[in-house]
Amino acid sequence: MGKRVLVTGGTSGIGFAAVKMFLAQGARVAMAGRSAERGECALASLASMERDRAEFFSADVASAAGCRSLVEAAAEWLGGIDVLVNSAGIYLERPIEDMTEELFDEVMAVNVKGTYFMCRYAVPELRRQEGASIVNVSSDAGVHGNYGCTAYSASKGAVTMLTRSLALELASFGVRVNCICPGDILTPMTEEQLAQGGNREEMLREMKSVYPLGRIGTAEEAAAVIFFLASPAASFVTGAAWGVDGGITA
Repeated sequence: MGKRVLVTGGTSGIGFAAVKMFLAQGARVAMAGRSAERGECALASLASMERDRAEFFSADVASAAGCRSLVEAAAEWLGGIDVLVNSAGIYLERPIEDMTEELFDEVMAVNVKGTYFMCRYAVPELRRQEGASIVNVSSDAGVHGNYGCTAYSASKGAVTMLTRSLALELASFGVRVNCICPGDILTPMTEEQLAQGGNREEMLREMKSVYPLGRIGTAEEAAAVIFFLASPAASFVTGAAWGVDGGITA
């Protein structure tokens, strides 16, 4: 592939699966995350040849300044950016009457502000490249509402609409913008959710039961769609909100 790729939330879950997929196809990848320890572990888990084409950048995308610094550092190391994958995000279940301003601001800062300003600072880099693209990670909750997840659903709805609007704005520059809308995916974030409920296996069975395909997805399945959307195979795809949800939104 030979692309230069920046992935936020790139040290675990869907983001890390995307990092590995791009590396397997010959890309150079800057993966970003808040935890330096997790970043070093992610790098160490890569094959030796892949480690030569990957670097970790500690960053907090909840601020515009953090996004700008990350884009500048990654672009310098990569020598430019061909693909931006916005996978950084936080999940929160909380009834609206129990929501605090601080929690609301945290969800919006990471999921919306982070995605927006990563795009904002990466666009000048992307416009200089041929076949450049952005792939955002939204959610099925960004397509329809989820019970008890008002703030999260609102944040992911914003990511979906940001994707569609930015696709129109950047089309004349040849920069494509798409998002994936995963359902439940077995990631460390999902494992945390399961751990809070007590009986993991019972919760997992209940989670699987609502999906027409009878299971939840894997990080690799979500990453495969990210890779496709960033590839020349999707050269006529922009402004799409691509469901990776086992049929739940159907």
